[in-house]
Amino acid sequence: MEAHKLNTIADLLVSPEERVELINGEIVRRPMARAEHGVVQGNAREELSPFSRKSGPGGWWIIPEVSVAYELHQCPCHDLAGWRKERMPQRPQGVIDLAPDWVCEIVSPGHERKDTFTLFLLLQRHRVPFYWLIWPEDRTLIAYQLDGDHYRIIATLAEPIRARVPPFDDIELDLAYILGD
Repeated sequence: MEAHKLNTIADLLVSPEERVELINGEIVRRPMARAEHGVVQGNAREELSPFSRKSGPGGWWIIPEVSVAYELHQCPCHDLAGWRKERMPQRPQGVIDLAPDWVCEIVSPGHERKDTFTLFLLLQRHRVPFYWLIWPEDRTLIAYQLDGDHYRIIATLAEPIRARVPPFDDIELDLAYILGD
């Protein structure tokens, strides 16, 4: 019996497939783009845009659909990820090999395990300080913050409200807008 070969980032980079990522050594297709996902992703990016501007709180690179190489066999494509400019002074390019300071995944039906378990543990292991999960269908945002070696919930927003959520608590976020209301 032949051993299962784990794919690497090099395999991912030459893959002819589009909308793929590397999870646990397997090149997997990303979920089909849904309107709900696109609305939430675009609105969240827009709501956080003051952090990318010099005139706002500033100091962040916030990028949608970005691949991050954490390990030889782990290169997920995050829905949104952000780096503090103090850690990454130059604009990121290509596949990024520096762990973000914040990741936001928009949970797609049928792919919950990847976002709530696989990526959760990967980001925790690589000490990503903040991890947000947004469920468009449930109209919920859960924010985690690294506390020692483990994530703890710092916010659960289950109604379209305005709230200050770390690491972007310099402004009040409009969850109703993010969710497309």
